[in-house]
Amino acid sequence: MLQNYSWPHVIYLATAVRWTVLLSLIAFGGGALCGIVLAICGTVPIRWLNVATRSTIYVVQGVPLLVTLFITYFGVGAVGIDFPPLLAASIALTVFAGVYLGEIWRGAVVAIDRGQWQAAEALGLRWSQTMRLVVVPQAVRAAIPPTVGFLIQLIKNTALTSVVGFTELTRAGQQVANLTFQPLPVYATIAVFYFVLCFPIALLCDRLEARLARRGSSLALTF
Repeated sequence: MLQNYSWPHVIYLATAVRWTVLLSLIAFGGGALCGIVLAICGTVPIRWLNVATRSTIYVVQGVPLLVTLFITYFGVGAVGIDFPPLLAASIALTVFAGVYLGEIWRGAVVAIDRGQWQAAEALGLRWSQTMRLVVVPQAVRAAIPPTVGFLIQLIKNTALTSVVGFTELTRAGQQVANLTFQPLPVYATIAVFYFVLCFPIALLCDRLEARLARRGSSLALTF
């Protein structure tokens, strides 16, 4: 039955936001753990581990996220393993986030001036000590903008999980649009919700960057 787009529909969309937020938190949290492992494996002075890490990153980055979602939901289901939509979406987005965060953080580490590594070596610090005391504190500042930018991208990419039947914000919008045949106001409302989710994160990033810039040398170790 055709319905007029009204406040009950807006409220329904608002309740779907929580699933977008939940999925984003799961993917970012799991991706952060995977990213730390990949960043470490990509920077340790062990050649075979570096090669294996880079190969993994290349493979995952070379596959569209939508295809990864199809594999974790439809592909795995074809061999008799049925993942619910939330689990399938979480796995796909976690793998996606882990690879990209790992590459962001590895890049921030290797961007540190070689002189910092040499100075730590001259002082007799081990690799783990150099990373913990010298490199990582400086890499954090460089990694913040791309990390926050990726988080915003990740929130928006949760919309792709609608293809596997997970009812997040975009999927809820599709349902409302089908009921009302008024796609313009429906998707305009969805755009507003995504903006409300993402804009404060961008502002927080700007404030954090400004604070770190004021502190300046506090991120670099004086040893």
